[in-house]
Amino acid sequence: MTAPVLFEEKPCANGTRVAFATLNSPQTLNGVSLDMVDLLAERLSAWAQDDEVAIVVLQGAGGKAFSAGGDLHGLYHSMKEHAGQGAWANPLARAFFEREYRLDYQIHTYPKPILCWGHGIVMGGGVGLMMGASHRVVSETTRLAMPEISIGLFPDVGGTWMLNHMQGRLGLFLALTGAQLNASDALFAGVADYRLLSADWPVFIEDLLQTPWTTAPDENGQAATVVNEALLRRLLLAHAPDDELAPGPLRQHAARVDALCRGEDLARIYQDIAELKSDPDPWLARAANTMLAGAPGTARLAFTLLQKTRLDSLAEVFRTEYIAALVCAAEGDFCEGIRALLIDKDKQPHWKPATLEEASPDWVERFFVPPWPAGEAHPLADLGRQQ
Repeated sequence: MTAPVLFEEKPCANGTRVAFATLNSPQTLNGVSLDMVDLLAERLSAWAQDDEVAIVVLQGAGGKAFSAGGDLHGLYHSMKEHAGQGAWANPLARAFFEREYRLDYQIHTYPKPILCWGHGIVMGGGVGLMMGASHRVVSETTRLAMPEISIGLFPDVGGTWMLNHMQGRLGLFLALTGAQLNASDALFAGVADYRLLSADWPVFIEDLLQTPWTTAPDENGQAATVVNEALLRRLLLAHAPDDELAPGPLRQHAARVDALCRGEDLARIYQDIAELKSDPDPWLARAANTMLAGAPGTARLAFTLLQKTRLDSLAEVFRTEYIAALVCAAEGDFCEGIRALLIDKDKQPHWKPATLEEASPDWVERFFVPPWPAGEAHPLADLGRQQ
């Protein structure tokens, strides 16, 4: 059986090593499974303690995607098995979301540089892995999105935190529409840091292995991590294409999108975006139609999450998202969305609630009520408190 993650350590010119973690499920576009999460978490912990490992490179196999999301098939079957039993009854959902969020937080707070090669499709759980990397690199093939509205979930894996940190109300628009970002827009939105051409990736890796990484403070007392981050930045800039990227559709329409999403009246925002469904710009029209076909409950939940967590720390956001994710796994829309998209593939989900009016502010409060037995601690209570 092929390992879901391939690990390799390559020696560098001065005896240090670069570590490579390759998501290895190209048949599912490197969908993030629980096995993948556990393997990554364990190996990242080991590399963090290994003084000779200077840099970690996170990439995906197959060429088409870094990662297109999570293991939706496994979650679907677990939701069917535990339907009607409540949000704490599904052991796979409890384990998957807890350990996935822990891994994502581990990447955000990693003590060494992590370079994520966001080549091809980067969606959902893939965004969660890429988002926390210190050096996030995109290419001409990058298509990045949080399209959870199409499956009745919400932009999780810290997506709430990421979207809240975008300028203006761009994050809300992306949450409601699942709109895709190309390399130019990923850089504009702040979810990527560097750009390489895919054809230059092998040459870049060769130079990466010829770079004199350090394991000790330099003569000025700068920590090894700081020195290595600077070296990696210079190397990425040296390999960056000379051409200037044309503005992507998000940047082109940023002022319009921001204006549409202003205010606290979701019904008005939803209606204003809906009016873009026949817009002559195909990116805007597709965004509006995706929202209209998506789950109204997700629209309300994503909007409310962005409101409630606006000033929260990353760890606090993960704790809030964990509760919401478990309720999603029990409420029905998430299961129905996966059925319509991946199981029966009829693309005709029957959302409950069926309208935004039914998905009221009172209705959404259930997604913030801890589902575990009274007196028990939040499973992510320790997150952010170890440092």
